[in-house]
Amino acid sequence: MESTCTSETKRLLHLKITIKEEAPHNGVMELLKILRPQWRTEDIKMKVFTEGITNQLMGCYTGCLWSSDVVLVRVYGNMTDLYLDRRKEMEMFQILHEHGCGPKLYCSFENGICYEFLQGMVLDDTLLREPIIYRLIAEEMAKIHTIQPWTSSPPQAVLWTKMSQFLQLVRDSENKTPMLSSLCLPEAASVEALKSEMNELKRRLGHVYSPTVLCHNDLLTKNIVYNDTKGSVKFIDYEYADFNYQAFDIANHFNEFAGLGDIDYSLYPSLELQQDWLTTYLEHHKSRTGTATSGSERDVENLYTTVCKYSLASHFFWGLWAIIQARYSTIDFDFIKYARARFKHYFEKKEEYFGM
Repeated sequence: MESTCTSETKRLLHLKITIKEEAPHNGVMELLKILRPQWRTEDIKMKVFTEGITNQLMGCYTGCLWSSDVVLVRVYGNMTDLYLDRRKEMEMFQILHEHGCGPKLYCSFENGICYEFLQGMVLDDTLLREPIIYRLIAEEMAKIHTIQPWTSSPPQAVLWTKMSQFLQLVRDSENKTPMLSSLCLPEAASVEALKSEMNELKRRLGHVYSPTVLCHNDLLTKNIVYNDTKGSVKFIDYEYADFNYQAFDIANHFNEFAGLGDIDYSLYPSLELQQDWLTTYLEHHKSRTGTATSGSERDVENLYTTVCKYSLASHFFWGLWAIIQARYSTIDFDFIKYARARFKHYFEKKEEYFGM
């Protein structure tokens, strides 16, 4: 297993600069004067990336985007500090970079961070299904999952703590701007109904073992960069990265096959794709831990069943998240529609998966 001696976030440059969401140019230029003093102002170019739905992301460079030194500037979304631990995010950046799994973090500023641009292409729904690509994803996830804790005490899975935090924020939101009724789902018509459902989910998953490992926790298509020259993939954006259940991280990724804007669960990976993905994952996971060189059919089947059950937790988690976003986010995205899709699929699959 991979390990690290890091016990706390290394001292990181922090710049007392605030970037205005509606007019970021001046603030970005202030950052670059410090981070890249050799760049001439008149040569600096900026590209706005639009894949994210909670942050603004800009790439800054002086030559060509695909061959130059590029500084990524990410401006945090409105009110996201309510439910995101920015110190933890920076710690994850540094740990994953140390292990060759992520970009270098350059600095933090008052409402965001600057970090290295990883050369390659973000995936689309078609590439996600290519065997050469999804096997690389399975291998990279196995690598991250085998990074050892850097604290003396055993890590605790973040899932239920974070989900309870989300539920409390939904409760606060309902007191100001009721939105649950717009979900049009009787099973999720009130905060108390959601709390009862969450407690039942926690109880039932309490009987389903999955080890606690270092997880990305948000592996949607646009958070995966493929470098065809190197034949590798890397995961980006660590806002939710933390120790969590192994099966949750895998299930969360499988759920993302259905898309983001117009969710279509007919796009969920086929049984054959899942089995091949899980076989690749187990081969690399076990070879890295030294316990075996491949996973048996029984190992694959057991992990498949566990992942199906934890996919329910993924739906519930992001359903709550989307309700919070609908209340606070300034991003133009139909978060209520997204929440409705996640909860609807949760209730449709609940008994089928727990009956496996």
